[in-house]
Amino acid sequence: MSLTDTIIKKIKQQGPISFRDFMEIALYYPGLGYYTSKKDKIGKKGDYYTSSNLTPAFGEMMGRQLEEMWGIIGEKKFTVVEMGAGTGLLSLDVIEYLKKNPEIFNYLDYCIVEKSLVLQNEQKEKLGENVRWCNSLNELSGMTGCVFSNELVDAFPVHQVVMEEELMEVFVDHEDGFVETLKPASDELNSYFVELGIVLPRGFRTEINLDALHWIQELGTIIKKGFVITIDYGYPSSELYQDYRNRGTLMCYHRHIASENLYEYVGEQDITSHVNFSALSHWGRKNGLSLCGLTDQAHFMLGLGIDEYLKKVQENDPVNYWKKMLPIKTLLMEMGETFKILIQKKGVECNNGLSCLKLHSHWKI
Repeated sequence: MSLTDTIIKKIKQQGPISFRDFMEIALYYPGLGYYTSKKDKIGKKGDYYTSSNLTPAFGEMMGRQLEEMWGIIGEKKFTVVEMGAGTGLLSLDVIEYLKKNPEIFNYLDYCIVEKSLVLQNEQKEKLGENVRWCNSLNELSGMTGCVFSNELVDAFPVHQVVMEEELMEVFVDHEDGFVETLKPASDELNSYFVELGIVLPRGFRTEINLDALHWIQELGTIIKKGFVITIDYGYPSSELYQDYRNRGTLMCYHRHIASENLYEYVGEQDITSHVNFSALSHWGRKNGLSLCGLTDQAHFMLGLGIDEYLKKVQENDPVNYWKKMLPIKTLLMEMGETFKILIQKKGVECNNGLSCLKLHSHWKI
């Protein structure tokens, strides 16, 4: 049975399903969902690129920031948790950098939390004994260190809502194809905007990522002392709910072509929505995670010394300088403002601030 047929059967049995449930099935249904199938997803043969696909420089910058955080925390054992590590390229680059410092590497506990068994097997081939894998965050309760993710939260299934006379939620039905229908939104969805102080104008369509709130709440619970780094595309509330975003931010990616065709290529295309960093900050704070700052990828990398990195490349490998510099330029220029990086902390004092935040960008929560 195809994934489309599976969804149709579910609708026929129980009636229209929420868009959130449709998105979860399309992305994560065992063996057939976009992230659980064996289809190539990342890189030239896939549907999109990530920063680590372009150059190992991003992993080195992340390694530098983790190294600094280890020094700030001031304890020998340092647990690094990567949520959703994709093909494992970023993990590999981070670990290769941290290997240069035996003082931290000897006490490094690098753990990956990965839903997809297909990706987990690919990661194990690349990373071997340098990493352990956990099935859930519960296994890491009481950890000291840093939890980081790169393009994870945008792929959480989201509730889709529309403001009419009252807030309505989008459900998916089937009549000669998938069709949308509206039902009054739950109290939990309504309270989301109340907590953030957001009043949507009539006709405004957007997304609510409750899964992201549950995730950040769990992080606040399991971390005893340390940091959370969330890398993704999105905005704070002040930007996300501007009038020109009144159709929402849901996008699909299939063979490097972006579209808004949510109900095509079910299980074969990525579906994403922009992250609300104000929501992550707000619910993080309610669960013990205080805000360090929100910056963009360009300022993050510049603060950690990407210019110095390029200078060394030019000195040590002048023949390949341009070849290595161009993908870094893509990270700084083309992707530099698109991707944001939220830093949160718990039980840590960092009075001198973090290097990744020392060059202030204009994003305020």
